[in-house]
Amino acid sequence: MCLLMARPKGFDRDQALLAAIGVFREHGFEGTSAGMLVETMGIGRQSLYDTFGDKWQLYCAAVQHYAMAETQAHITALQSAPRALDGIRAMVDRVVPDAQYACLGVGSICEFGRSRPDLVEIHEAAHRVLQSTIVKRLQQAQAEGDIAADLEPEAAAGFLIASFTGIRVAARGGATATQLGSLAQLALRALR
Repeated sequence: MCLLMARPKGFDRDQALLAAIGVFREHGFEGTSAGMLVETMGIGRQSLYDTFGDKWQLYCAAVQHYAMAETQAHITALQSAPRALDGIRAMVDRVVPDAQYACLGVGSICEFGRSRPDLVEIHEAAHRVLQSTIVKRLQQAQAEGDIAADLEPEAAAGFLIASFTGIRVAARGGATATQLGSLAQLALRALR
């Protein structure tokens, strides 16, 4: 009797996914070829398909991973200080230093809008988590007297999230670090 044993994968799936995220961030879905992916990921074409499915499935896995990581990084910054306004400031400030690097979330929305239900689901799930966490901190900042009492927390949270997108797009368009910092400060000033 002959037993066939599956060969173990010769690569780290998570590292390969992170490499794919880098390619998709810079080139988008349409601008990324399978050849670019296998070269950057350090795997064979068959391993790519066996592990991740087709290019679209890999892209969705990349967007999902990226969205979760970015959302968690925002939440960590948001909750990094006892006073809510300091946490909000930390969250806004974390966007500026890395804004020149392409954002896979913003890129995927620009490339596909709401035309792909699987991407819409990923984006909406991440947005719900981030939005609700920001709203809670904004409400706390109102209770602490640090932001305007008549500010609508839901609208303000949406404004902050849109500001992150604007900062990232401005950076990709060539805005300087000083200009990006000014955009961040204006976003915070709008809360008062």
